[in-house]
Amino acid sequence: MTTLLAGMVLFLLLNLVAGLWRVWRGPSAADRMSAALLFGSTTVAVLVLLAELGGNPALRDVALLLAMLAAILAVAFVGLPGRDDAGGGR
Repeated sequence: MTTLLAGMVLFLLLNLVAGLWRVWRGPSAADRMSAALLFGSTTVAVLVLLAELGGNPALRDVALLLAMLAAILAVAFVGLPGRDDAGGGR
């Protein structure tokens, strides 16, 4: 089971690297925001898996905090006024 969880963490970290490339390469703010949301959800998953692997319940609390921050970030991004490519502009 430990090997499976460690493999999942490695796979998720590789997804983060792919997302970082998308942020760097993204042509629009919406692409960059999508990658940032990917970072948030993937980081939450990595922290939960690491909490299970290491037996550290504090990492679950950090994961919950990051999930809440990602939700606030998404709402703030959609509500930005005056940005045509942000999804919330006029």
